[in-house]
Amino acid sequence: MSKIRVLVVDDSALMRKLLTELLNSDPQIEVVGTAMDAYVARDKIKKLQPDVLTLDVEMPKMDGLSFLSNLMRLHPMPVVMVSSLTEKGAEVTMRALEIGAIDFVSKPKVDLEHTLDACAEEITSKVKVAAQACVNTVMRQKSAAPAQAANGAGRAAGGGNGAYSTTDRVIAIGASTGGTEAIKDVLMGLRPDCPGIVITQHIPPVFSSSFAERMNQVSPLVVCEAQDGQQIRPGHAFIAPGDRHLSVIKDGARYRCKLDSKPPVNRHRPAVDVLFDSVAETAAHNAVGVILTGMGRDGALGMKHMHDAGAATIAQDEQTSVIWGMPHAAIEEGGVDQVIPLQKIAQRMTELASGK
Repeated sequence: MSKIRVLVVDDSALMRKLLTELLNSDPQIEVVGTAMDAYVARDKIKKLQPDVLTLDVEMPKMDGLSFLSNLMRLHPMPVVMVSSLTEKGAEVTMRALEIGAIDFVSKPKVDLEHTLDACAEEITSKVKVAAQACVNTVMRQKSAAPAQAANGAGRAAGGGNGAYSTTDRVIAIGASTGGTEAIKDVLMGLRPDCPGIVITQHIPPVFSSSFAERMNQVSPLVVCEAQDGQQIRPGHAFIAPGDRHLSVIKDGARYRCKLDSKPPVNRHRPAVDVLFDSVAETAAHNAVGVILTGMGRDGALGMKHMHDAGAATIAQDEQTSVIWGMPHAAIEEGGVDQVIPLQKIAQRMTELASGK
């Protein structure tokens, strides 16, 4: 089996050295070159033909976003962003995912040489996932986004026409790699009077708040980072904070968010299985479950529990998934009612929420 060929692009000589050593320590990965800026990177991409690029968000001469935008337009390839754990870094990273980056890793803020090893497993695993990602799927979704946005706006304007039983219904969504953009596409296609939505996306702290703010800007719903005890209301979407599990609990006739810091499940916190299991227990047949693009099996058993409790369940299809791991695993567990393209999920969620 041939190794995954990686080009490391970073203006820091120390970071280039450390990333090279870290990635080369994995027997399945080979760093074929490094570049200190976008112009050197452009030439080395042509010469070396890497499988994956790691790209620093902040670079001299041409910033990471400008370079990424040009790259995705002229030579689409899997890119993993290397981002600082700051609010500004999170905002830039969210924009990079919109442009077409597959995923991102956080750059340690202090004691760089001794802390990078702690996230070695995350970085190598995300490079491996990126190498399997379907970049063409990502770019097709980008080109379809304007039309989807227009469709979503039209549904929002006509939001009062449908009849929801919103007080006793809840929609749960789980996603990982590629999920930030998939979730955006779904939320943009919904009406502002839809049932309350709870979302678990594998994402670290700081980035989850930036993601929620970005979704609030583009969606007809009110989107926020979930708070413990918060009431789940129609027309609102609640995103699990990074490093906190999100569950749904019943409080009389109301649903509420519950956050906790219990150990990771499936190596994740927040975990999709935690959310889906709680929805199966509290909402049962009054719930709709949706599992989107992502690597691994998180959410597969939880979706089976939702399905067995009477919830309607949807999985994103392979053709529109950046990584068809989590949806495929849910299908294998026998917990999926329908497998449909990303572009049709919002409409089907609307139908199921209204009892159709």
